[in-house]
Amino acid sequence: MRFSKMHGLGNDFVVVDCRTQPLPLDAAAIRRFGDRHFGVGFDQLLTIEAARDPGCAFAYGIWNTDGTTSGQCGNGLRCVARWLARAGALGEGAARLESPSGPVAVELLADGEVRADMGEPRFAPERIPFLAEEQAERYAIDVVGREVEIGAVSMGNPHAVVEVDRVDTAPVAVLGPQIEHVPEFPQGCNVGFAEVVARDAIRLRVWERGVGETLACGSGACAAVAVLRRRGLVDAEVRVTLPGGELTIRWDGPGSTLWMTGPAAFVFEGEYCV
Repeated sequence: MRFSKMHGLGNDFVVVDCRTQPLPLDAAAIRRFGDRHFGVGFDQLLTIEAARDPGCAFAYGIWNTDGTTSGQCGNGLRCVARWLARAGALGEGAARLESPSGPVAVELLADGEVRADMGEPRFAPERIPFLAEEQAERYAIDVVGREVEIGAVSMGNPHAVVEVDRVDTAPVAVLGPQIEHVPEFPQGCNVGFAEVVARDAIRLRVWERGVGETLACGSGACAAVAVLRRRGLVDAEVRVTLPGGELTIRWDGPGSTLWMTGPAAFVFEGEYCV
């Protein structure tokens, strides 16, 4: 099975062409493939597939290193767009792709970056999904006997966002997996730890559902900006600094879709013996 190794700000992926045949791996095989010592290693596996939606050029699938599926991946979306462009399947300008959570738009920029329409953030608890009696900007949840305040939003996948004073010292490795599995998120969640630096800049670390802490999380950056903008803490365009680099997120507010701009890079091509 041939594959491409790619990354977006250090959030790394294996991309497999499944336009004419299905992925020949089950969940256990994906876990072996994703192991950084006994396999190739990746945060997520991405499949390029024929679109089922007639309004989209192609579809893509997302698998975490633990073999579970994901509904969206912002850094992965940019890599999918770059992979398709290099394969000659996408031309210049905008295109629509079918993600596991619905259609998204991408635009290939002249500087090699990709601009992506990530859709409108969803705050309604039933659409995240998040168990709450009513929608709120802030929720207090019990995390192993400790009350933690979060924002909850879906960017095609569920996110909890925790405001912190200093992202460098945030307890990501402890609170991340604990919040990921709280009963309020029946499907689990990604957990972002966000430090507001200025109205146009935040710093962020993300514990990704089914993966662990990654160097960057595109949908996590979108979720953090959406939650913080809803609280009136940031402006429409925000520079998000993650351990792996920077993304630009723009959201004009309710009724508008959210746009993410950032790089996507090829690392190497390989062949995996299945």
